[in-house]
Amino acid sequence: MTILFAGLGQDVVIYPLAKITNRETIFIGNAVIIDDFVFIHSGDRTVIGDYVHIGAMTLIAGGGVVEIEDFACVSGGVRIYAGTDDFLGGSMIGPAIPYPYRQPIRSFVRICRHAIVGTSAIILPGVTIGEGAAIGAGSVVLHDCDPWTIYAGNPARAINVRRNDKVLAYAQEFRRIAYDKNGGYIPKEERETT
Repeated sequence: MTILFAGLGQDVVIYPLAKITNRETIFIGNAVIIDDFVFIHSGDRTVIGDYVHIGAMTLIAGGGVVEIEDFACVSGGVRIYAGTDDFLGGSMIGPAIPYPYRQPIRSFVRICRHAIVGTSAIILPGVTIGEGAAIGAGSVVLHDCDPWTIYAGNPARAINVRRNDKVLAYAQEFRRIAYDKNGGYIPKEERETT
């Protein structure tokens, strides 16, 4: 039996070797690309906005809530965790241990519009990556990231400002092509014939 998604937009490409579980808690927007070898184990809810790319070898897990907003990009090999075991000793650890002996901490990860997460970065629970923020390859993100700021390192630290004038201008221009006057998505096939 095929389990449908909670919501699935148009022009979505999910490559055949992607593994997606708990589909009934996943909302996928329009024009999303999910590469081969992505593993999404949705928890409470996973929301993927329009024009999002999730690169090969990326893992999304942890049992909490993950939100990836429109025009965000998650590069290959990224690890996004919306929950974790209690490493401070409040309970036993590991998915083989049943409740009440194991009490994982469920949280969220939010990746805002126009943000980009570089290859092999790790995003830990409770983090919001602000609009347009850029996370460098291999970074470990423990805390919220400010909008339009570039972060790198372990732990990730702000290292520069990311300009937003061209990105936002292009986004505004592109929205006029990809969406109607009411904000409704125009399928790619319809745009190519007009």
